[in-house]
Amino acid sequence: MIMDRYSFLNAANTQFFADLYDRYLENPDSIEPSWRAFFQGFDFAQENYSDADFPISGNVVKQVTEQAIVGNIPEKVEKEFKVINLINGYRSRGHLFTKTNPVRKRRTYTPDLSIENYGLSSSDLNTTFDAAKEIGLQPTTLSNIITQLETIFCQSIGVEFDYIRQPEIVNWVKERLRSNQNLPNFTKEQKLIILNKLNEAVTFENFLHTKYVGQKRFSLEGGEAIVSALAILTEAGAERGVREFVIGMAHRGRLNVLANILGKNPQDIFSEFDGKDYEIDIFDGDVKYHLGQTSEKITENGQKITINLAPNPSHLETVGAVIEGITRAKQDNYYSDDFSKVLPIAIHGDAAIAGQGIVYEIVQMSQLDGYKTGGTIHVVINNQVGFTTNYLDARSSTYCTDIGKVTLSPVLHVNSDDVEAVVHAMLFALDFRMKFASDVFVDLLGYRKYGHNEGDEPRFTQPILYKIIAKHPNPRTIYAEKLKQQGIINDKYISQIEEKYRATLEVDLEESRKKELTIITPFMQEEWEGFELASREKMLEKVDTSFDRNKLNQIAKILTELPSDKKFINKISKIINDRKEIYFGKEQVDWGLAEHLAFGTLLSEGYNVRLSGEDVERGTFSHRHAVIKVEDSEEEVVLLSKMKDTFNGGNFSVYNSLLSEYGVLGFDYGYALATPNTLTIWEAQFGDFANGAQIMIDQYICCGEDKWKNQNGLVLLLPHGYEGQGAEHSSARVERFLQLCAYKNMYVVNCTTPANIYHVLRRQMKTNFRKLLIVFSPKGLLRHPQVVSPIDELANGTFQEVLDDPQAVPKKIKTLVFCSGRFYYDLIAEREKIERDDVAIIRIEQLFPLPVEQIKQIIDKYKNVDDYVWAQEEPKNMGAYSYMLMYFDLVKWRLASMGAYAAPAAGSHTRDRKRHKEAIDKVFNKN
Repeated sequence: MIMDRYSFLNAANTQFFADLYDRYLENPDSIEPSWRAFFQGFDFAQENYSDADFPISGNVVKQVTEQAIVGNIPEKVEKEFKVINLINGYRSRGHLFTKTNPVRKRRTYTPDLSIENYGLSSSDLNTTFDAAKEIGLQPTTLSNIITQLETIFCQSIGVEFDYIRQPEIVNWVKERLRSNQNLPNFTKEQKLIILNKLNEAVTFENFLHTKYVGQKRFSLEGGEAIVSALAILTEAGAERGVREFVIGMAHRGRLNVLANILGKNPQDIFSEFDGKDYEIDIFDGDVKYHLGQTSEKITENGQKITINLAPNPSHLETVGAVIEGITRAKQDNYYSDDFSKVLPIAIHGDAAIAGQGIVYEIVQMSQLDGYKTGGTIHVVINNQVGFTTNYLDARSSTYCTDIGKVTLSPVLHVNSDDVEAVVHAMLFALDFRMKFASDVFVDLLGYRKYGHNEGDEPRFTQPILYKIIAKHPNPRTIYAEKLKQQGIINDKYISQIEEKYRATLEVDLEESRKKELTIITPFMQEEWEGFELASREKMLEKVDTSFDRNKLNQIAKILTELPSDKKFINKISKIINDRKEIYFGKEQVDWGLAEHLAFGTLLSEGYNVRLSGEDVERGTFSHRHAVIKVEDSEEEVVLLSKMKDTFNGGNFSVYNSLLSEYGVLGFDYGYALATPNTLTIWEAQFGDFANGAQIMIDQYICCGEDKWKNQNGLVLLLPHGYEGQGAEHSSARVERFLQLCAYKNMYVVNCTTPANIYHVLRRQMKTNFRKLLIVFSPKGLLRHPQVVSPIDELANGTFQEVLDDPQAVPKKIKTLVFCSGRFYYDLIAEREKIERDDVAIIRIEQLFPLPVEQIKQIIDKYKNVDDYVWAQEEPKNMGAYSYMLMYFDLVKWRLASMGAYAAPAAGSHTRDRKRHKEAIDKVFNKN
């Protein structure tokens, strides 16, 4: 009975349904999906039954519900509802029943899409339903509706999108799918292009496999369709206005993409396989499948485009953050009015995208003001095995791409053997990104023909799977057979194009073996014209960072005056007024003002400044206030932005980041990599937290120039200092960064004066080279009364790598103490307290490269010293002690520090201060 089927309505308030329907009419996606399906069915039904059964009115659903309760809904209407539910079932679950796995049986899911699960039966198959309009058909039989649904949702492409909340996007996806039944429809010419690129991909792998037997290359075999897809994507993207593509990918297929998409000369690749030495000695290089490339190409339609494939280490997903930073830098510098002109493409492995936490951090950045790039196309080369781990052991989620649902991105799952479907899905992704400026994911279900690398034996761990793969035809063979059946090619066509491409590779191999050395071309070299690779000696040369005093006064005036027509909280007004008083009244600067003046002077000279990190707008320790909020409206006032209009200067950007170190540091590294004339700064909330980005530090920051010949001027501000705040808020792990220092890879400083932070930031932009700068910045010194500098030191000074003791009388000095950072102020306070005038305290402001000659000069100045001390506030096994043992052998010295500990500092403030005092006492021989 109908009454029984709708008995759950008896206890309901029918007015509720009327209200719910009104909400549905206003925004269908605002209500629960099952109710949305109910009302969609009702809408279809009312077209035929409204006059006879359902008079249209504001309370029409209330009437329908009441009629359901008394058993008056016609069976035809009830069936329409069920067909709508069936359609929605295909939309939401059709991807689970596709033909997307070329070598494995799909897992089974229940319930399936059988019509019986939707209250329909075989007797309904020949019944005509108006619900067909929902999928672009005129009223037709249920049998035809099912055929259409199977075609759209259950062939070589499965689509996930029903979780998306924006009606505009949902409707666009629906229309896109039904407009072409989600099936490729390429011309003969397009099919031949797809086949030829597929042939290049297959032949390239076969050639390497025979010429370099057993060598690691992380072959693309099983996923070759990506080459055809990228070729079509770049052409189509250029037609849509894209001018630069920034690609990040791990090892799998990288050499193939370099050769057949970016046009890297195969001779260079073969030289890398032959293991030749490099043409220059100033860098060590990297393995061939880590290297990057930048190429300019002319499309078929004559459009010039640039394709960048970023270098990356074995930490597979790190490059995803880097390419987002590169993309944003290019957008900011060249296309600030249209971000769509630079397109990032992140190519993942299935195990990596599912297992690596940085992917989540990158995805969460995608719509944030400081990090968005107008949408990324994420492509997964899905081998279904990670190293030796089966996919069932590699994730808990249904799909490796379920991370895409975090940002409500559509996901397409594609059979990688169906190359036309792969290209079709990529073009869908391109159109989606260009229209909605949002991420989209394409999951290419394939396999890898060999093990994790060509030296592995995959049958150790997947014997059944690899029996199937061994017999499985490659995608080129499958596609060629399809085109032969369509009469587009004949039997000879494949052998001809294969032989032609192989012949060019043979010539390249022969030519490469005539060369003695390997040449590595830097990534994005066009951005770095005019910059030189600098030696350690060059890094130690003085740089002119002085600045005209009158212009400095003008900048200071701008930075110390709030808009008079806006109201600010009293504390903000006081901070800005204090800056004005210290500068114009005392002719000094504190740390926060010195930092602002460094930014302001660089901006006035035309450089851009970008600062990002957790809470950097205000500053963790409330010293910066680069962004000031109007009290009543929270309108943002950025005084540094006035440099652009006042001096026709550069752009100042400051962004509070999401709570991420790994992803954001990777982004900012990429940003600095693409824009050497921007002072790019990442600040850790506490220096200790930088270890959340240790992979970026180890794999990019300390060695990117050495591995890939890439310069980078990124600045890391790492708050450091022992003020009794516990283990996680004391140490920026000075020892770790110094351990990574060698030859000429980066600057490491631990400044103690506002003038020095001012000059070291300016130095970053005033050289004709770029090096990473690690700054152990203070916390307690930000408002220390002694931590001020005279304005003249800013205007006419320069960075001081070593600071002599300004109070010492050389002939009186018996003990010469070397230290770095804020510990200096504790030592001079103790010296004054105990009235010792025989101790001089020397500050080493730049730890790497160590200014040995300057230190020698200071040592020679103190003729009567018989006691040399290295003093540090960090434990013995931390800080700069081990580094100084390695590099500072000018004198025989003793250590003054606390003992060795596992944690950087004690949790007890009392215990921490006791240990701190012990270290100070050792300096003055008090124990």
